Amino acid sequence: MSSDTSPQDVNPAHRQSSADDDEIDLLQLWIPIWRRKWGIVSLVAVVMMLAALVVLNITPIYRAVATLLIEQRAAKAVSIEEIYGLEGSGSEYLQTQFELLKSRELAERVVLELRLTEHPEFDPRQQPEPFLDPKGWWADLDVRRLLPFTLPEDLEPREADPAEILDQVVDAFGNRITVSPVMKTQLVKIHVDMADAQLAAIAANALAKAYIESQLEAKLSMSQTATSWMNSQLTELKYNLQLSEQRLQLFREQENLVDVQGVTTVSAGELSGTGSRLIDARRARAEAESQYRQVSTMRDGGWDRLATVPAVLSDPLVQQFRAAEAMARSKVQEMTRKYGPKYPKMIAAQTELNSATASLKAQVEQVVASIEREYQLALANEQSLQSSFEQNKGEIQDITRKEFELRELQREVDTNRQLYDTFMTRLKETSATQDFDAVNARVVEKAVAPKVPVKPKKSLIVLISGLLALFCGVGLTLLMEMLNNTFKGTDDVENRLNLPVLGILPLVKQLKNAKLTEVFRGNADKAFSESMRTIRTSLVLSGLDDPHKVILVTSSVPGEGKTTLASNLALALGQMHKVLLIDADLRRPSLRKNFELPVGLPGVANYIAGTATLEDCLRPVAEGVDLLSAGTVPPNPQELLASPRFEELLESLKPGYGYIVIDSPPSLAVSDAVLLSRVADSVVYVVKSLSTAIPLAQRGVGQLLQKNAPVTGVVLNQVDIKKAEKYGYSYGGYYDHYGYGH
Repeated sequence: MSSDTSPQDVNPAHRQSSADDDEIDLLQLWIPIWRRKWGIVSLVAVVMMLAALVVLNITPIYRAVATLLIEQRAAKAVSIEEIYGLEGSGSEYLQTQFELLKSRELAERVVLELRLTEHPEFDPRQQPEPFLDPKGWWADLDVRRLLPFTLPEDLEPREADPAEILDQVVDAFGNRITVSPVMKTQLVKIHVDMADAQLAAIAANALAKAYIESQLEAKLSMSQTATSWMNSQLTELKYNLQLSEQRLQLFREQENLVDVQGVTTVSAGELSGTGSRLIDARRARAEAESQYRQVSTMRDGGWDRLATVPAVLSDPLVQQFRAAEAMARSKVQEMTRKYGPKYPKMIAAQTELNSATASLKAQVEQVVASIEREYQLALANEQSLQSSFEQNKGEIQDITRKEFELRELQREVDTNRQLYDTFMTRLKETSATQDFDAVNARVVEKAVAPKVPVKPKKSLIVLISGLLALFCGVGLTLLMEMLNNTFKGTDDVENRLNLPVLGILPLVKQLKNAKLTEVFRGNADKAFSESMRTIRTSLVLSGLDDPHKVILVTSSVPGEGKTTLASNLALALGQMHKVLLIDADLRRPSLRKNFELPVGLPGVANYIAGTATLEDCLRPVAEGVDLLSAGTVPPNPQELLASPRFEELLESLKPGYGYIVIDSPPSLAVSDAVLLSRVADSVVYVVKSLSTAIPLAQRGVGQLLQKNAPVTGVVLNQVDIKKAEKYGYSYGGYYDHYGYGH
């Protein structure tokens, strides 16, 4: 592999980075599931095997089915629906019958008939003991001897009561009965579930038979009750009928009413005729009175005013005389213009006018007298008819009162006779149908012993168990993936930190910390050495325009491998240039010990404090690599690193070395790394694979970037190649020949 290329981890599933964190990347969910696929498959297999073992030990249950036809109207010899109450209204009636089929009374009848209290499937005394039976333990343990007092009788173990056993068996049998109607028909299927197929069929048929018998018994009981009740009512009705007939006959005799209907009819006819004539008389009197009043009001004005009354004016002779008088008056007026008053023709015309006027006056007076006579006659006729009407009305009211009393008594007799006849008819119908075995249900299809159990559905149970195990396995996998908030590969680093990955360092398990410092020099791990060359190349290429002479190595927290990276990076760069490795972790220095240098070796702290010269502090640790150790641990390491003397030290060392690699403390533990970043040309951030929490690394990098630290990139350290492949990170066989592949 050439030293100018950087290996890129390849994701075969093409992991797509999401621009929006709210979007769900199904591929990201599928990767952890695929990574743990064999564990999920194993869980599913184990659960399905256990489920298969369990269902094989479950007692199979058989279902027998009997079919009934329930009609809303049963066959009857005569119509006595009012007594039996057999009329139903559609679904309500059928629903009632379904509930009767599931009633406790029918279940108890079948239990007693088939003696199910002695059957091993229902008898609690023959049931196998449960795995946990506190009651049984209490019965076997005689603790009464250990107690200083006497137990109450209700706490002492006692034998099961037959009535309690019957109740338990009836409840158990009732729970195994299912009634299901056939849609759009009057057919009902009775299901009975039992472990004994033959007994299940017998029980289903017995239940259908018991239902039919209970219907017959109920009808017989109702008939007997109705007969007894109607006999008692019939005696009272007969007495009431006789009493009402006697009262009717007595009233007829007292009032001497032989033919009341005929009398009432005659009286009513006379009253009706009188009333009609009275109405006509009132109308005639009103008309005559109207004309009379008109004449009376004009009498004081003379006969000529009476002639203008409409009643007078309507007379034909008056009209004729008025016309003659008008003609004569017109003739006189005409001659007056030609002749004098003594002229013969004028005298003849005046005489004719006087004669016409006299005739008109006589006729008007005669008509007025006629109007007065007609009014008097109409008034007398009205008064006479009114008197006759009042007399007839009193007589008809008395007759009507007697007729009402007679009809009331007759109606009471008719009602009592109708009730008596109705009850007599119903009594005869009930007596005639007591022995008629007609019910509203019959067995259409008897139950037969089933050959195939209805439950447990072994295949379905095993399949559902497997599906549940699959869902649980997938859910646990996704939960573990959500809880594992660490860096698993280079994509996580780049997406979460927005920094390039300079390279990865594989996990080296067989070496201790002291040996890890010089892995690159001894080439103890070829994959590790090759990774260091990659990181070296990435740093060199990133500083082509502005070489990174001073390189600072830091991390978030201790234990992420920053010291190992710093020392091996110095050894790798030492193959190209002369390199100075500085241990700036003045709080917990480790490079002196890792390179096995003598105790008490002066270093950075001693030089800054002025207690040692630079020549005393520098020590060669490899070809082309010198070490400037931390020296004596000072009480104020941060003040020493922030002093100008430390910057002067670096400036004086730069001409003599191609690169200066500084191992600094973790950035989140103390602020030393932030101070050192001011004098560095490049900061390399170390992240431990599957260990460093993402929020910690984000906070550490954020602190450096806020201080304008030149963070070049990230190194993913201690990468377990096999685990990385499980997380979907494949390195394309890059480390296979080093022993890290499959």
